[in-house]
Amino acid sequence: MPRIIFKIDLEKDARNYYGCANSKPHFGHDFTKSMRQETLIKLKGKKWSEIETDIRELLKRGYSKINIELKLKKIENEWRKIEKIYFRKLKRLTKKKIYRDEFYCYATTIGRCPYNKKEHWFMINIFNDIDFVMQIIAHELMHLQLHYYFERNIKKKRKLSEKKFQDLKEALTVLLNLEFKNIIKKEDKGYPSHKKLRTFIVKEWKKEPDFEVLLNKCIKYLKKKK
Repeated sequence: MPRIIFKIDLEKDARNYYGCANSKPHFGHDFTKSMRQETLIKLKGKKWSEIETDIRELLKRGYSKINIELKLKKIENEWRKIEKIYFRKLKRLTKKKIYRDEFYCYATTIGRCPYNKKEHWFMINIFNDIDFVMQIIAHELMHLQLHYYFERNIKKKRKLSEKKFQDLKEALTVLLNLEFKNIIKKEDKGYPSHKKLRTFIVKEWKKEPDFEVLLNKCIKYLKKKK
């Protein structure tokens, strides 16, 4: 059965701070607003080599003030209660086996929670409430499954642009609200810019709950949109 390995990695968190400070708005959401202003000023527009020592020391001081290990353990314990059910549901939803046995979940201390499809990891904000973290984990795992099995076909064979693939990837997580609501308590709200696409997905899924059929419908829908 697939399993998530929960980890603390100061280096990854530092890189996330740097990436966040120098990021552009994502689907209309500005993640830099999740950072303290003095930290943002210190990191924005700088080279990594200029700030790497400072940001590591900043995080070390921050970690010393919170029991990050205890909080992550509580998150892990809650996830274990639903892990097997979640992966069974995801397999049934996508009609594909879960593509690997281990995924990696890293703690971060800001609101931006990136993922890496090549290294099979994602991040969670350690300060979010546990129910919200469960939703984030489910959300990111759904992304990884989509990338592995469907991205190449959608972009190469179906000729959907990178931007529209990203829109589709984010909007599809609305299915968590329909098929996973008995184990994921928090609603997956998505980005405001995807509201119409998410409404379309819900409508079409209720008509015919078949993932590949839904993908085909979404691709046609997105190709018609400018």
